[in-house]
Amino acid sequence: MSRRPKRSGEPSDPSPGSGGPGVTPDDAAAVIPQAIDFQSGLEAKVLVLNRAFAAVRVVSARRAFVLLARDVAEVIDPTGGAYTNYDLTTWTELSELKYEFEPDAHDWVRTVRIDIAVPKIIRLIGYDKLPAQGVKLNRRNLFARDRNRCQYCGQLFPTSELSIDHVRPRTQGGPDTWENLVCACVRCNSKKGGRTPEQARMRLISKPKQPRRNPLISVRLGHEKYSSWKAFLDDAYWSVELK
Repeated sequence: MSRRPKRSGEPSDPSPGSGGPGVTPDDAAAVIPQAIDFQSGLEAKVLVLNRAFAAVRVVSARRAFVLLARDVAEVIDPTGGAYTNYDLTTWTELSELKYEFEPDAHDWVRTVRIDIAVPKIIRLIGYDKLPAQGVKLNRRNLFARDRNRCQYCGQLFPTSELSIDHVRPRTQGGPDTWENLVCACVRCNSKKGGRTPEQARMRLISKPKQPRRNPLISVRLGHEKYSSWKAFLDDAYWSVELK
């Protein structure tokens, strides 16, 4: 595993007789404030499961490491198709092998002493509740649902070039609902004006509806890095009858 260059005035590594450079529980907890000062890897996303292995939420790696350091969560590692659990100390030690053999498979947090792989999944040891169902209707989730695609011309746009269109205009009683709001580019929104798509002779490329899960999570599932989340987010995986 790579080590950070030693700065002037820093103490030497512990001698073999004093226990060596191994990671103790106190060392593992101390990683958190050190890492926060230096690393953008702490902004990577981590899936959080409850005690029953049901998905609860997605948090930043920064938050995940805090939960691990407090011993209220454990790492769930999907390597090799099997799910193995580790505490923070053991995961820190395992990161040495991951850094050597699969460095591109992980985001990394570089501390003053060592590099730690960002876990993709953690499990709350003493928490068995499920989050409230439903997805908040806000601009970020709406753009994620429509994947930044104008729902009239079908082209992709950066967020700054998209607007939110009422399929049935407000002037005609159109509500602020998932089923009546879509992403539209400025050109298409201006062309449609205060009319319905039928009145403007424009066609929606897909029927707007409320997503079953947070659309930001669905977007991330398309990235290979988060493929290990799929089994925990697929409702059918948990509800199908076992024969």
